[in-house]
Amino acid sequence: MTKSNRRRFLAQAPVAVAAAATVSGATARAGDEDEKHVAHDAHEDPPKKETYWPGREAPTETPLFSPVVTYGNMVFLSGIGAHFEGDIKAHTRHVLDQIEKNLQAVGSSMEKVLKVNVYLNDLEDYQAMNEVFRGRFGATPGVRTTIAAAGGIPGDSLVEIDCIAHI
Repeated sequence: MTKSNRRRFLAQAPVAVAAAATVSGATARAGDEDEKHVAHDAHEDPPKKETYWPGREAPTETPLFSPVVTYGNMVFLSGIGAHFEGDIKAHTRHVLDQIEKNLQAVGSSMEKVLKVNVYLNDLEDYQAMNEVFRGRFGATPGVRTTIAAAGGIPGDSLVEIDCIAHI
């Protein structure tokens, strides 16, 4: 380092030290607030995963999946299909009715749904499915993804729907 570079460095050093102290102090204060928040949270019970089997007994053997799981104030519903003869409108109506029953069973509702996934057996059914779907999740529905499942829906359903909601 040359003499002029050293002088420039030493002249700027107090500014750099003050800036570092300010940032360090702000970080420490933020850290203190985080510690208070963590200490407060430590006294609360952490969320726990709970499984519900609406309308039936829990299986005696380990299942492939759970129909309804809550975690804290979140609700996760497995995909529900319609396994009977009928058109896309009948299948969609049945599936949405089942979703509503499952949500209500754990203290939620269709209006509290945040995310919906719709799986169609045939993309040609998109418009008819939407006719039944529209309005079922209230005036401000959650986000939605809709796809046509290659190879169809298990159980010969024309539609399968899953969702995530809050309680």
